[in-house]
Amino acid sequence: MRDAAINLRALPEQRDLIDHAASLLGKNRSDFMLEVACERAKAVLLDQVFFNLDAEAFQRFQGTLDMPTGPNQGLERLMAVKARWNVEGE
Repeated sequence: MRDAAINLRALPEQRDLIDHAASLLGKNRSDFMLEVACERAKAVLLDQVFFNLDAEAFQRFQGTLDMPTGPNQGLERLMAVKARWNVEGE
């Protein structure tokens, strides 16, 4: 059960747009807004590429990035698959 309130004010046009989109998906306004906000929040968090490391940790991190990779059979199989849009006859 949800028990944390999130309140916000919107222009009538924004509310109507949200309501219309929600109705197309068979959702109510709250469910739609919560779902969309959570998806966006996850995307923002996943897009974070900046992180702080002290000098020693940075050296270890950089060393790991510079290490040669070994064979990767899964990657080789993936790269051998032709993309559907490049397959002749389709």
